Amino acid sequence: MVERASPLILGAGPAGIRAAMTLVAAGLRPVVVDEGHACGGQIYRQPLAPDGRDAPERYGSVAAKAVRLHRDFAALGPAVDYWPNALLWNLRDGAADILRAGISHRISYDGLVLATGATDRVLPIPGWTLPGVFTLGGAQIALKAQGCAIGRRVVFAGSGPLLYLVAWQYMKAGVDVAAVLDAAPLSAKLNLLRALPLAPGIVLRGVRMAVELTLRGTRVRFGVSRVRIEGEGRVARIAFHAGGREHAIACDGVGYGLNLRSETQAADLAGCAFRFDARDRAHLPVRDASGRSSVAGVYLAGDGARIAGADAAEAAGERAALALLEDRGLPHDAARVAALERRLATIDRLRDGLKAAFPYPSHWVGDIADDTLLCRCEEIDAGEARRAISDFSLAEINRLKAVTRIGMGRCQGRMCGAAAAELLAAQTRRDIGAVGRLRAQAPIKPIPLAAGLSADERQHDPAH
Repeated sequence: MVERASPLILGAGPAGIRAAMTLVAAGLRPVVVDEGHACGGQIYRQPLAPDGRDAPERYGSVAAKAVRLHRDFAALGPAVDYWPNALLWNLRDGAADILRAGISHRISYDGLVLATGATDRVLPIPGWTLPGVFTLGGAQIALKAQGCAIGRRVVFAGSGPLLYLVAWQYMKAGVDVAAVLDAAPLSAKLNLLRALPLAPGIVLRGVRMAVELTLRGTRVRFGVSRVRIEGEGRVARIAFHAGGREHAIACDGVGYGLNLRSETQAADLAGCAFRFDARDRAHLPVRDASGRSSVAGVYLAGDGARIAGADAAEAAGERAALALLEDRGLPHDAARVAALERRLATIDRLRDGLKAAFPYPSHWVGDIADDTLLCRCEEIDAGEARRAISDFSLAEINRLKAVTRIGMGRCQGRMCGAAAAELLAAQTRRDIGAVGRLRAQAPIKPIPLAAGLSADERQHDPAH
């Protein structure tokens, strides 16, 4: 009998951990590949070295969940092949190319669970490249993994639940949080009433965070627009428009973000079909309620498939693994499948309410000045992009990429792609879903040239 290859799980956040646990419980030995040095993902990120803080100090209200996930994954021990500090850079012919310790390895797999997570979504604003400006996720990484803050007096700006969470975490860490600048109008928060019956604990926890920030002296402003960050060599202040007036606040650090965007490059390389999702303002890989993609044997879970949060990621990771077991003809719990799908459907309705409470500020794109840097990797400003759109009659994002090199740099469009699409849609007066999506290409993240050498080639390479 020919032994089958192992299932491959990409990502060791909440979705990947639950998928691994489910497969191990069924007698399989999955390979878990993760870019992080330890399991947990962004939300439950572990520190690089002990820093004296306990779990409540690091994770706040979700400390119990973080500890449970870390413990559960550690308990799997040798039942999984765990590859931390490893980068998937290509998928082809039923195998994954993984970079680890400077060497590329090819892993054949039988069943692929993509739990790739999400990154910050941003629009360029004046001064966003100044030292001291971080995305919300970057500010969170500094606090969780390095145990340091992005400044002594910090302002957080943008939209989405993460805005208040990171501001609250900084406040609890003893940092002076000068302000929270919310792009959404205060009236939008009434939509939280729709979400309250679905997840009262989550909604009330968010409200409590906003109240605690206010009681600590943090200014919370709503309906913010025309944000610009100023300073000579480093952030010194942030200026914005709110309530019909111009305001400015002194600070030495800014956390900025407009909710999250799914990491979908691996799904693209796997051949998954995509469709536009209006809630996430992005083209996302197609999947059914089980997590099955359009490609047989490829399953999608967590924020890499659609932004839904850590609780949904756990449930989706387990559900995707159960789908893999079902497709292999292995025993699985039908009642558990139904319960997971009901839970995921409830969370999906919750996210609809949260989207209405934290709408994406699409009107901000019209305020982007021509001299504002749009693509940091290729140093292309908004004016150059606008001129290219006009001069070449561009209406599709990959054509804009070809003409301007937007999205061709080190980040492969992760930071500029969504913003470029918004600018293209606004310039051509088209719906954001009509301008297309950037197509992924291998390597999906930078790798050393030598990583592609065979063992024999490496042996004869003078550099090695």
